[in-house]
Amino acid sequence: MYYDIIKSLHLVAVISWMVGLLYLPRLYVYHNDKDYLSDIDATFLLMEHRLLKYIMKPALVATYAFGFILIYENDYLLSENYFLLKLVLVFILSLFHIYLSILYKDFKKGYRYKSTKFFRIINEIPTILMIVIILLVIVRPDLQST
Repeated sequence: MYYDIIKSLHLVAVISWMVGLLYLPRLYVYHNDKDYLSDIDATFLLMEHRLLKYIMKPALVATYAFGFILIYENDYLLSENYFLLKLVLVFILSLFHIYLSILYKDFKKGYRYKSTKFFRIINEIPTILMIVIILLVIVRPDLQST
């Protein structure tokens, strides 16, 4: 039962983190065309700040904490290639999270170096990674080299 509770909490954390990773770039799409220091700019900055600080960051920490517990309980997973690939993809999602934080700081400074199209494109990155990660975890393909 302990393991199932940790696994459930891990999934809740992952879902919460993914919500932010999917929504924040979409906010950037709409924020990018707004004038610096306008009322709507301030509103977007507040929304982005709260999403990063109160949802995404705690969810990221919880995802990793519960994930480490699950790995500790099932250390054999570290010998599975599909799982190692999943860990690499989760690390890439973590780097994407950090990149989104950097972009937020740029918006906060009034920088608008990127095009709206850029933000529309990067909005797809977490979706693609999420799909691949879910397929790896559910299907558990045999990625052993022969």
